[in-house]
Amino acid sequence: MATQITDSSVLNNGVKMPWLGLGVWKVKDGDEVTLAVRSAIEAGYRSIDTAAVYGNEVGVGEGIRQSGIDRDQLFITTKVWNADQGYDSTLKAFDESVKKLGIETLDLYLIHWPVKGKYVETWKALEKLYRDGYVRAIGVSNFHSHHLEDLRQNSEITPVVNQVEYHPLLTQRELLAYCREHRIQMEAWSPLMQGNLDHPLLVELGQKYGKSPAQIVIRWDLDNQVVTIPKSITPERIRQNADVFDFSLDAEDVEKINALNENRRFGADPDNFNF
Repeated sequence: MATQITDSSVLNNGVKMPWLGLGVWKVKDGDEVTLAVRSAIEAGYRSIDTAAVYGNEVGVGEGIRQSGIDRDQLFITTKVWNADQGYDSTLKAFDESVKKLGIETLDLYLIHWPVKGKYVETWKALEKLYRDGYVRAIGVSNFHSHHLEDLRQNSEITPVVNQVEYHPLLTQRELLAYCREHRIQMEAWSPLMQGNLDHPLLVELGQKYGKSPAQIVIRWDLDNQVVTIPKSITPERIRQNADVFDFSLDAEDVEKINALNENRRFGADPDNFNF
């Protein structure tokens, strides 16, 4: 159980990944993302998650440099975008991403979406990057269990992470069970349901534990052993999102939140996306 911000999940290749990180989807490049990254690191975060398609890798890299924290103390993730999938194009996209970030070795590289007919070849490029020492760990994002199984049957390395939409209204219990069976760490994007946190149960539990609904949800992620990367651009909110290590939810409260599931997505379904 995560009891402090420095606690990490041990991935299936032995690499340690912090349980809590900062997500920067839809954060503008330049000063906005640089301030968010620097504020997060100052607040104790050691994991930053970006993607090529976010268009803010340059600003993320600047925030990392401004933080003054040694590079080996940080865990940096980015992702290859759909239009760049394929073997050679993925290798080229990786080079562009690390150049923008201003780093030599990436901690985690993910396939952003399971583009049909391409993600297996894309994965082979990630395997090469991993074997050649350019990436400490490789994984996927937005993969259903059937995508993961296809990958496992047609590759040599099992993904270490599957980053998916995961929150109280989309608990993905079967996928979570599959990932646990195969030692693939589940990671939550959009854990705060894009701000839709006014559910009566979350408000009630916030009052019970003396926390905000957002903090209740982040703690629920951690108590379910799911890595979480809430997004914020406000230094105070970034600090609040990290103030979840002084309590844990009772088992019955975890189950109450689990029961909120509606299979409701705020993002696209990985079996039906058009980008």
